[in-house]
Amino acid sequence: MARAPISTQNDRPGSRRMGALSALWPFVRPYRGMAIAALGALILTAGISLILPLAVRRVVDGFDMGSLLLDEYFGAAMAIVAALAVGTGLRYYLVTRLGERVVADIRKAVFDRVIGLSPAFFERVMTGEIVSRITTDTTVILSVIGSSVSVALRNVLLMFGGLVMLFLTSAKLTGLVLLLVPVILVPIIGLGRRLRVLARENQDWIAASSGMAAEALQSAQTVQAFTHEAATRADFARVTEESFISARKRIGTRAVLTVIVIFLIFSGVIGVLWIGARDVQAGLMTVGELVQFVIYAVLVAGAVGALSEIWGELQRAAGATERLAELLAAGDAIADPARPKALPRPVKGAVALKNVSFNYPSRPDQSAMRDVDLDIRPGETVALVGPSGAGKTTVIQLIQRFWDPKSGEVTLDGIDLRDMARADFRDAIALVPQDPVIFATTARENIRFGRPEASDAEVEAAARAAHAHEFLMALPEGYDSQVGERGVMLSGGQKQRIAIARAILRDAPVLLLDEATSALDAESEHAVQQAVDQLALDRTTVIVAHRLATVKKADRIVVFDEGRVVAQGTHDELVAHGGLYARLARLQFTDGTISAGDDKIAANI
Repeated sequence: MARAPISTQNDRPGSRRMGALSALWPFVRPYRGMAIAALGALILTAGISLILPLAVRRVVDGFDMGSLLLDEYFGAAMAIVAALAVGTGLRYYLVTRLGERVVADIRKAVFDRVIGLSPAFFERVMTGEIVSRITTDTTVILSVIGSSVSVALRNVLLMFGGLVMLFLTSAKLTGLVLLLVPVILVPIIGLGRRLRVLARENQDWIAASSGMAAEALQSAQTVQAFTHEAATRADFARVTEESFISARKRIGTRAVLTVIVIFLIFSGVIGVLWIGARDVQAGLMTVGELVQFVIYAVLVAGAVGALSEIWGELQRAAGATERLAELLAAGDAIADPARPKALPRPVKGAVALKNVSFNYPSRPDQSAMRDVDLDIRPGETVALVGPSGAGKTTVIQLIQRFWDPKSGEVTLDGIDLRDMARADFRDAIALVPQDPVIFATTARENIRFGRPEASDAEVEAAARAAHAHEFLMALPEGYDSQVGERGVMLSGGQKQRIAIARAILRDAPVLLLDEATSALDAESEHAVQQAVDQLALDRTTVIVAHRLATVKKADRIVVFDEGRVVAQGTHDELVAHGGLYARLARLQFTDGTISAGDDKIAANI
């Protein structure tokens, strides 16, 4: 089902001020020297543009002078044009380079911020929408910093400088021109506000479209398997059409603004020139002065028209800046303390949950864990079992501090995770998830993800321990074979073994296995289980499993049900004790008839 845009006009504050662009200043500040140089080049070119009409007037009024003086006037005009060309080229280089540099920094800053946010943030925001902000919105900002702002400042200088020169040329005609300014500004301001709202709405729908496309394409096989192509196409078409409708409104409004402004400006200029032509006939001004006035009037009119166009671009950039600023300022309940405690080295690996209760933010009325106490000794292998939704994977996520408990505390070596920097204690944890993440790079680099500084020999040793070496060597380029996006070139079992090799290479004192062998066939599972058993010898290991055969050798098995610990002990002790674990064991290890009470349990295993 399609989601609405990440942010719409209805759920945001009404203010859409151009002041939002001030959020760009921290990114421009480090390069203010370049910005000042660009501003200097801009002022130079604007000044030269204002000098040109004076040269033209001299030439026009000097036609009856000697050829030598006329040659000097034309020579001076050529020198002015050459200076204008050099200044314009320098301005373009500096401004464009500044824009590219600032936008690159913004993209890095946004990505740096988002990549560290907790899962709660990604429950609310689609990754495709974030990618749209990092790409589409920054492209809008690039066009503004690298072009529009420079052009806007240049036209502001030309407008005010031209008005001054117009006044010096003919105060009478200039007064008539100034009477037109309020008439022109009213539609610019009124329609400009409408443009800003429409531009922001358009960007929101583009982000929603990108997010939906990314989600659907990443799940293309599932979409096809459930013959959901038509519905997915319809959802995407609907959101894309909304984006087009929003863009059409924006384009229409901007077109109307352009028509109004151009008509008002040039009809006013024509009227003023008509009066000026009559003054020339009456001998009140020379032809050169009229030509000079015409050129300045065209410069001013062109500057005002350009500013009306640029205003729309600035509105879009203000909206894009707001969206990016929201990501940079995104709140996150999971944050490092101001003065984090250091995790003592070497890490022993003692993990404890003390009276922990927890609710997922998306399900605030449903308790995922209630009053759980669990002490895991250093070097102990503890298996967590129970029906789906009992709280097993929640324990794994709390140990990594992807979430904070509603009450109670989670500790590592006696220190509350909330008192430490996340990177500090996560460095002591290795994870093998149920759905392994495989990156679109080589098999070698996927394994090396566990410890980037590892040598090739260490990577291959980890692969051998995970029983992945044989199938990796059978690939066309061995360890250096590309495995495709999300590992599409590999089977489920092969991806799982690469994930296990990654954890082995990490060599962390705490090992978390969340259904680590679920995707393996019986033979591979046996081989990998041997590797896992060997890996778990000298480290604290927490195993989440539905297959009880994989946890029979655990030092302790903890049984969860409805977010509570209902039993714990060894496999034999729990079977002898009866209860939930014994029923689960009977369902998996015997061919006995499933009772009515066991049927529900079997469905959730």
